[in-house]
Amino acid sequence: MAISKLTKSVVDAAPIIGKEYELRDTIIPGFLCKVTASGRKVFMLQYRTNWGERRKPSIGRYGELTVEQARSIALDLLADVRKGGDPSAAKLVGRQVPTVKELGEQFIKEYSIPRNKPRTVKTYQYYIDHYIVPVLGKMKVSELTRADISTLMRRMAKIPVTANRTVGCVRKMLNMAEVWGYRADGSNPCRHVPKYPERGKTHYINDEELARIFAYLDRADAQGLEHPLLTLGIRLQFEFAARMSEILCLEWSWIDFENRRVTWPDSKTGGMSKPMSEEALCLLSNAYRVEGSRYVCPSIFDGSKALPEDTYVNGWRRILKRAKVTHVGTHGIRHRAATDIANAGIPVKVGMALTAHKTVAMFMRYVHLEDDPVREAADKVASRRRETIGNAGAVHALPEAMEDQAGKTRTSLGNYRPFRHRKEEARAVPPDSKRAGSTREEVSP
Repeated sequence: MAISKLTKSVVDAAPIIGKEYELRDTIIPGFLCKVTASGRKVFMLQYRTNWGERRKPSIGRYGELTVEQARSIALDLLADVRKGGDPSAAKLVGRQVPTVKELGEQFIKEYSIPRNKPRTVKTYQYYIDHYIVPVLGKMKVSELTRADISTLMRRMAKIPVTANRTVGCVRKMLNMAEVWGYRADGSNPCRHVPKYPERGKTHYINDEELARIFAYLDRADAQGLEHPLLTLGIRLQFEFAARMSEILCLEWSWIDFENRRVTWPDSKTGGMSKPMSEEALCLLSNAYRVEGSRYVCPSIFDGSKALPEDTYVNGWRRILKRAKVTHVGTHGIRHRAATDIANAGIPVKVGMALTAHKTVAMFMRYVHLEDDPVREAADKVASRRRETIGNAGAVHALPEAMEDQAGKTRTSLGNYRPFRHRKEEARAVPPDSKRAGSTREEVSP
């Protein structure tokens, strides 16, 4: 190990001796040039951290850097060490930061699968494979910026709803990246990135359509127009204000007829329990049962399996068409059931128990008002207001001066003047105005 001031001539003159050795600088402690057995010359900095660990990171190869450039970098690194930093460890951490593609794999394996429902896991995986990886997959997680997220959004501008859901997935991935130490806390670049407006229109089942649906269900059951398992599932979804999946997976062992209660061990929001109404009890007590099947609504062709979603959705679509009702998805049943609960005057807390919603805000999103109740409420408010001001039922007649010109405008008559300048006999003098003041002066003795 030679010790001398490192210069260009000293490094150039360093011989190849078949084994590696070091040329140490006398100006900056720890700064050195390592000569390998093959003759490659690499600048390095040896230092000890504040907690006593010895580090020896490379700065760069001679030829790519001059001696003075390497010395300047070494000075900056030593200054960082004196402040309590560890440049070598930071460099190692930077190399270990995964790409977005690798983060997606870790996110699915370590976060989503243990915590989310299989369908949610499948949806996350779809967004990652089809939208996130093709655009951001090769980038390091620590290098992602808000501009990169905006670029992803712009590329999905034609599918705004999917774009919003995809960025939601990225946001969750980067939140976990902060938890796993790949990014600094609070550095998620998805923050403040605006979502696309979602202008999709959803049809809701009104009172008239609800009557037509149940009239057809009654006729279908009486005349055998639809399979009884399908009509049973639809009726139960209305009764329990349930999700489609909760009805299709419902098992007989979950039903307590004695206590009139149904308990789902698992659902979208976890385990839940709901009481049975008289109608629900009657439906389940008289339900068509498939021998040997544990499901209330089993598959028509294989009783060991639940009724397939496609069969249920297609049957619901067919029923709406035959009942002459505008198409609405099966989740519209849950919306309508929640609306019936709210319109029945049931307390919100009880309504949330019936629908198994976790928050009031989410429950209220499912409640939709018909025009008639709103119109009746508006009439009731107007009537009370009239009673309050003492003019209930009063008819306000037009002044005689205005009756001859009813339906005409002053502009059409060619004599428009600002209202404050009009002095028709029909117009009283406003109190506390200049005209009122002048009138008082004229009248006063």
